[in-house]
Amino acid sequence: MPQKKHKPEEIVAKLRQVDVSVSQGQSVAEAVRSIGVTQFTYYRWRKEYGGLKTDQVKRLKEMEKENERLRKAVSDLTLEKLILREAASGNY
Repeated sequence: MPQKKHKPEEIVAKLRQVDVSVSQGQSVAEAVRSIGVTQFTYYRWRKEYGGLKTDQVKRLKEMEKENERLRKAVSDLTLEKLILREAASGNY
């Protein structure tokens, strides 16, 4: 079965839906089943997105992408620096 990729906004909405269902007396297992994910997925989402608002989730994802891009740039520059250092010392 192919995995469905949920958008952060959808995840926050589904987490809120589970919270409402649980507050109305439904068990967590039933509420999670009603949104169509496993309990493992629900708890993983709750750990990552619990308490965030939709705009905060968007900003978090943007920051994660930017952080990944910057880490790649730093690693590339570090590698280039090491190569230049080797060439300058005459060990090539």
